[in-house]
Amino acid sequence: MGLVGRSVIVTGAGSGIGADIARFAAERGALLTVVGRREQPLKELAALIDGPVLVVGEDLTEPGAAARAVDAAVARYGRLDGVVNNAGTARFARLEDADPADLDAMFALHVRAPAAVVRHALPELRARHGAVVNVSSVGGVLAMPGRSFYGASKAALNSLTRSLARELSPDVRVNAVLPGPVDTPMWHEAGMSAAQTAALRDTLLAATPMGRFGEGHEIARSVCFLLDPEQSGWTTGALLPVDGGRTA
Repeated sequence: MGLVGRSVIVTGAGSGIGADIARFAAERGALLTVVGRREQPLKELAALIDGPVLVVGEDLTEPGAAARAVDAAVARYGRLDGVVNNAGTARFARLEDADPADLDAMFALHVRAPAAVVRHALPELRARHGAVVNVSSVGGVLAMPGRSFYGASKAALNSLTRSLARELSPDVRVNAVLPGPVDTPMWHEAGMSAAQTAALRDTLLAATPMGRFGEGHEIARSVCFLLDPEQSGWTTGALLPVDGGRTA
C-alpha cells in the first residue's frame, strides 16, 4: 500500500485510461486530484471513489492552468508526491490530409502541458522525493504511417521523460508507460470515418502478439507501480511498454 497518504495528480482523468488510473490509485490509498477540461465527468468519477478526491476543471494547454491545478492540490492536501501526465488527444490522418493545427494541439497537450505541470510541481516533488509518470504511447517508438503527427508528439514526450529523469535525479523519479492499442473513447475522436477506424483496429490487432486490445486497468497498474517508491524506488528514465507485445 505504498500510495497511502500520498497526494497524486492525475490529468485527463475524466474517461478512459485516466479514470482507471485514478480509481486504481485511490484503491492503493492515494489522495487524489483529478484534472480535466470538463468538470462533470470528473465529478461522476469522484462519486464512484471511496476516498478523498479533489476535482479541478482546467484545460492544461491554457496559460496558468498547470499552476492552478498544482496549487489546488497542495492547498487541499498540504503536499504533492506524484504527478501522472495522462491527458491526451489523437487526430489521425495521412500527411497530405492532415491539419497542421492538429500537430500544434497534440504538442501542446502531450509535451508542453506535462512540462508545465512538472515545472510547477517541482518544489513539492523535490521535497517529497516524488515521482512523475507520463502516459505516452508505443506510437512514440514505432513508425506510424497515417498517424505521424500523433507519433511525433509522443516521441517528444518520451524524450522529455528521459531528459527530465537525468535532470531531476536523485530527488524526483520520472518514467513513462507506453500503452499499445487500448479501447478508450479516443477512438471515436481521432477524426476518422467508421470504416477507417475499423480498418486501423484490425491492423493493430493483427500486429499485437497477445491477440487483443489492452484494458485501461492494465495500464493503471503499471502507472501505480511507477508511482510507488516501495516498488520502483530505483527506477527512473524508463519507457515501459504495456502493449501486448506490440513492440517486441
